[in-house]
Amino acid sequence: MALKQSLSQKLEQKLSPQQIQLMKLLQVPTMELDQRIKQEIEENPALEEGKEEVEDDFEQEDDYDDQIEEEQDFDIDEYLSDDEPSYKTSVSNKGKDDDEKAIPLSSGKSFQERLVNQLNLQALTEKEALIATYLIGNLDDAGYIERELEAIVDDLAFSQNVMTTEEELEEVLKEHVQKLDPAGIGARNLQECLILQMDRKLDGDITRYTALKILQDHFESFTKKHYKKIIQKMEISEEDLKDAIQEIIRLNPKPGGSLKESSKSLQQIVPDFQITEVEGELQLTLNGRNAPELKVSKSYEKMLRNYSEGAKLKKQDKEAMTFVKQKLESAKWFIDAIRQRQNTLFTTMTAIMNYQKEYFKTGDETMLKPMILKDIAEIVDLDISTISRVANSKYVQTQYGTFSLKHFFSESLSTDSGEEVSTRKVKQILTEAVDDEDKRKPLTDEKLAKLLKDKGFNIARRTVAKYREQLNIPVARLRKEL
Repeated sequence: MALKQSLSQKLEQKLSPQQIQLMKLLQVPTMELDQRIKQEIEENPALEEGKEEVEDDFEQEDDYDDQIEEEQDFDIDEYLSDDEPSYKTSVSNKGKDDDEKAIPLSSGKSFQERLVNQLNLQALTEKEALIATYLIGNLDDAGYIERELEAIVDDLAFSQNVMTTEEELEEVLKEHVQKLDPAGIGARNLQECLILQMDRKLDGDITRYTALKILQDHFESFTKKHYKKIIQKMEISEEDLKDAIQEIIRLNPKPGGSLKESSKSLQQIVPDFQITEVEGELQLTLNGRNAPELKVSKSYEKMLRNYSEGAKLKKQDKEAMTFVKQKLESAKWFIDAIRQRQNTLFTTMTAIMNYQKEYFKTGDETMLKPMILKDIAEIVDLDISTISRVANSKYVQTQYGTFSLKHFFSESLSTDSGEEVSTRKVKQILTEAVDDEDKRKPLTDEKLAKLLKDKGFNIARRTVAKYREQLNIPVARLRKEL
């Protein structure tokens, strides 16, 4: 097959690097915007933080040397801002009391380090200490050892050159690792985890002893809530079983979770917007951190002017002018991008606030209207992807709490009367129905569907099951109580 060359024309639409960066700026939340601005200031010396300074002794030069303009591929006037107001090259939207500073939060020791510190207080041989430390390293976030001991024996042999057996590993696990705090650490499944915790709590209490026997001998029946079977086999009263179950549900199924969470650095949510009600009218304000004070460096503008006023430029001078020009251009664009971000955020949130006005005034979730991204995109005349970026990781502070913007978006559902309501209203009814049900005879999905139908919501059972799962409500059998 012969090779051929041909010319063809095609029309493509591509985003410029500036447009891509603007989209990324829209997506970042307030806390990350601080870091993004600091990064830009570090990379671009022509961008500075602070208010624009007015210089009275700096005179405007109207004409520049023609020879220099011919040698340059750009117009210097475009990068000198003496003839334009300072508000065009600065962003300032902070109030007097909006000097917000991030407080660094230091995290403590890690989950495994705390356990190793406890291990050091025990009397162990060198080999036992090495095995126990390795076992701690194999704990998952919940504090369980999910790997088979046989696989850990092989790992110790190949990676640590420690020859051991499953029996020796089991002994170190039970006698040392599982004795660490909190109780339940080092368990290989939920049953063992709960048994370890209840065993430490016994203290001669008959109710706790009953709970321990349930976990040891009737765990499957307990998880399936076959209470009558447990009563018959253990020959106890219903009241005794109820007391034992109360002891079991106080146990922690994920003992490693508390240590894991305490070792993490806390992430503070900073609302991007604030909605207040003044004399019956809603008012929206943008967080001051979204409007930092930025300006173009005067020293770089002067540097460019000094180059322009000189004689015929050398090659090094031209390269310096090109560098300064690029940095000034980048600084001005970044300031404009921040300003554009402010406008887009404010416009979009204003549309959301007006769309959900009744909710923001009352705080009643049933007042939330069905709202999708397309609804807001049509109001503000922006693309749906832009609205999605605005709603991503953004929060608004109201008089009823701080919420993610995604909280206000929901699909619509038609009632028998033809009224369009939010699916959130249906979920609210489901939640209330489950809260008020008789726990001895919980409502099944069929009964919940019938209840909704009686209220005018013609919803199939599988849809009820979907909403129930989204609300993290277990099935009727698992909601049963004595």
